[in-house]
Formats: sequence, structure tokens, C-alpha cells
Amino acid sequence: MKKRILITGGAGFIGSHLCKRLLDEGNEVLCLDNYFTGNKENILPLIQHPYFEVIRHDIMNSFYAEVDEIYNLACPASPIHYQYDPIRTINTSVMGAINILGLANRVKCKVMQASTSEVYGDPQIHPQAEYYWGNVNPIGIRSCYDEGKRCAETIFMDYHRQYKVKIKIIRIFNTYGPNMHPQDGRVVSNFIVQALQDKDLTIYGNGRQTRSFQYVDDLIRGMIKMMDTGDDFTGPVNLGNPCEFTILQLAETVLRLTNSKSKIVFQPLPSDDPTQRKPDITLAQSKLDWMPAIELEGGLKETIAYFKRIL
Repeated sequence: MKKRILITGGAGFIGSHLCKRLLDEGNEVLCLDNYFTGNKENILPLIQHPYFEVIRHDIMNSFYAEVDEIYNLACPASPIHYQYDPIRTINTSVMGAINILGLANRVKCKVMQASTSEVYGDPQIHPQAEYYWGNVNPIGIRSCYDEGKRCAETIFMDYHRQYKVKIKIIRIFNTYGPNMHPQDGRVVSNFIVQALQDKDLTIYGNGRQTRSFQYVDDLIRGMIKMMDTGDDFTGPVNLGNPCEFTILQLAETVLRLTNSKSKIVFQPLPSDDPTQRKPDITLAQSKLDWMPAIELEGGLKETIAYFKRIL
């Protein structure tokens, strides 16, 4: 049955993949984006689709539409972007959540909040499970994003408890793939762009800090599975790849796959940068029957091919 689905941040990296997948499944998709970090190029292949609609809109302002489901992805997600205007970042998370939940409450539809592994901060337990409350610096340079997303989760839960809004909360761990912004400052895009241009690969810190990288197709599959769960299951649920790599291992893999002549250089570690990040996906496996299927090397090859085209 065709559903009318609203995706905020639909022209962004993850949003554009979600738009395509939901259209491919036979739905009508309404894409909202203010293009602060989203890119029209990401959704250009979808423009002629008869069931795809694009509206330039900032979710800090109210929006009205009759929809069956909402995916709330609107918010700059890379440090270079969310630290550019921290007040706007936290307003997008908080006021945006209030506006989107108000819409969901009016039309009685399901709504998903795309939260983040950053709610765990620099974690003191490893791997990170959903019951962990995190170790976040509330006054640090990353707090506009970390605390904004934590507050958005609070607002979602309160709308669910007070107004019975049908909510879903996912916590997204490091995700990569085609449609990433080449200047977003994230480690995967940084390394690939530097390697393809034979520039030095910049590692911040000693390179022993770890991350878990999931390919975007795995994430999209998990998001849709989460939206399809019963109204009694709200989450939050971790969506990420539990295979852990050091930043140095990632850099060496990118160099090998690109046949780059680049060298690795080391710079000081930024403030509040977490030393470990790995999801416990037990809940996603049991409730969603989901786990990542694409290994790092295979996903990196697709991502490298994308950056070769756009560079």
C-alpha cells in the first residue's frame, strides 16, 4: 500500500538514499531541506519521479502536510558543519523536533528521530548499549550537537508519553557511502578525498582511537525495519556496524584501495573527540532482525568510486 512519507533533511547524505529506497518501494515521498548541508545533486536523479516532491524549508519553522510517516533527519551532522553555527545546530535539533512532533500529533502518524551515537559522548563502557546514559561534556564545542540530539530524544519521549505520539528513535553510528559531502570533515570522506588527490592523510591524535563504520545501505535497511515495528516499540535502537577499526587501519585501507602516493601525518586531537565508538546491536538483532551485511572494504570501494566521479 502506497504511503505518503515526509523526510526532513531529504537532500542530505543519508536522506537522499532514504528517499530513493522509499520511492523504489512504491511510496510517495515529500523531501524537505533548507540546503545548509544538503545538496540538490543528491536528489537530482529523483526529480522526474512522479511520486517525488521537493520543498525548500527549515524545520525551525512549522510545516503542515498530510502524511503517513515522518523521518526526521534534518540537522548538520559533521563537526565542521555543526560547529559553524552552534546556536542554529541546537535550535534545529530542539525546535525542529517540537515542530515535527506537532505535525505528527496533528495528523496521527508515526515519526522517527534520527539520533546519533554522539549521545554516548566519550563512553566509559564499551561497546555502547542503549541503556548507557553516556559521558557528554555539556559545555564543550561538540555539545551543540551532542546535547541537542539528547534533548531531541527527551522531547520525543515526552510527546509519546503525554500525547501518545507514535515515535521511533534510532541512534546512528558512523555511516559512510556515496553522496557524502567532500568537505564535511568526516574521517572517511577526508581520507578518500586526500588520497585521491595524493595529499597527506591527516590523522588527529595517535590513530589508535577506534570507530565502527557502517555502509549507508545497511543503515537505510535498518531505518525502514524500525519504522515498520509495532507502536509499542519506541527504541532507542543502535544502528551501526560492530566491527571495530582504528583510525590508522582505516587510513591504511584507503591508501591501498586508492593506490595513492599519499603519506600519513599526525595532528593534535580535537577537544572532546571520543577515543572509542562501537555499537552493541543486540537490540536491533532481536527486535528488527537486522545486522550489517556490507564489510568495510566493499563499502569503501563504492565510496571511492563515487568520489572519483565528483572530483
